[in-house]
Amino acid sequence: MSFPGLAVALLLAGFPASAWDWPRSTPEAEGLDGRRLEAFDAELRKGDHGYVDSLLVIRHGRIVFEQSYAHDYARLFDAKRHGPRGIYNYYDDAWHPFYRGTRLHTMQSVSKSVTSLLVGIAIGSGRLAGVDAPAGRYLQGFRTSGDARQARLSVKHLLTMTAGIAWDETTVDYTDPKNTCAAMEASQDWVQFVLDQPMAEEPGKRFVYNSGATQLLAEVLRQATGAKPDDFARERLFGPLGITDFYWKRIPNGLPDTEGGLYLSPRDLARLGRLMLADGTWEGRRILPEGWVRESTTAYVAASEDPKQPIDYGYKWWLVPARDGRPRVIAALGYGGQRLLVVPELDLIAVFTGWNIYGDHPSLPLELATERVLSAVKP
Repeated sequence: MSFPGLAVALLLAGFPASAWDWPRSTPEAEGLDGRRLEAFDAELRKGDHGYVDSLLVIRHGRIVFEQSYAHDYARLFDAKRHGPRGIYNYYDDAWHPFYRGTRLHTMQSVSKSVTSLLVGIAIGSGRLAGVDAPAGRYLQGFRTSGDARQARLSVKHLLTMTAGIAWDETTVDYTDPKNTCAAMEASQDWVQFVLDQPMAEEPGKRFVYNSGATQLLAEVLRQATGAKPDDFARERLFGPLGITDFYWKRIPNGLPDTEGGLYLSPRDLARLGRLMLADGTWEGRRILPEGWVRESTTAYVAASEDPKQPIDYGYKWWLVPARDGRPRVIAALGYGGQRLLVVPELDLIAVFTGWNIYGDHPSLPLELATERVLSAVKP
């Protein structure tokens, strides 16, 4: 979906329309071993890692490796096993992984990281009071539980997955109606559905992956800014970055699905990585408030209890700490194999898209994706 009047709207809003595009280079010219990337590409092409749709590697602001891989998703759809087609049937090849035959790829939970950027912009513009503001201040008009713990829920708790709400979307598949996220997606009022869930513990106590928390942020943003988050993104984030072609699913009440409904091209996803590398600036203009990148990529809570593969969590960003000689990695991750990897120490960005949901392959593991890209960096 493109927006022909976007350039005029951006100029009126004080943002020049960006005509910037990625320059190209070779792996060797940017300090990478092209043979290692080609070997990984050969594995992806053979299907060794399942249904990976694209690989994009950028170093020093230049594309050094870019490939796409075709899969027959129409053939993989089976109405008898997968049910009726629809916007939230993840097997429906009209919606997943590409939006209705376009190049726009589902981002799934990478949408959460984008929502975090919008929260930062809203705070920087003074429309949102800050991360410590009570979430309820921006959830007016909805029924609350009366639980005092719910009243103590802050914007920061929603950003860090420490909401304390009873929620389970990790022990059963997303296609199972017992999954709390799937139940939310089947409801007519997603925000109210989340608020109707009981509180399990005090907010801020523990990391529990909860897509509903990000959907609450959609309403927080709407009430704080006076605009739906996708419209706010078009004006204050995507437009200034030159992202004119995107699609964002809307839920029954008209809000965008901020927990998983965004579609972008791999190159445009990489623009968000470039924004993070540049401390929230784009072509000399500040898009994110000063300090927001540092604050939002601070480790607030442990997201993995595996000491061999520690992962922390910031404001909707996954954080792989530096260890064993490897640099720190900032990541946005999405169901099915969406990966945006940002390595500030190496001035490196990598993007993967994929759709490993069929049970015959796991999603491309973050550890594997990270290792194969970092192994191509020459000492």
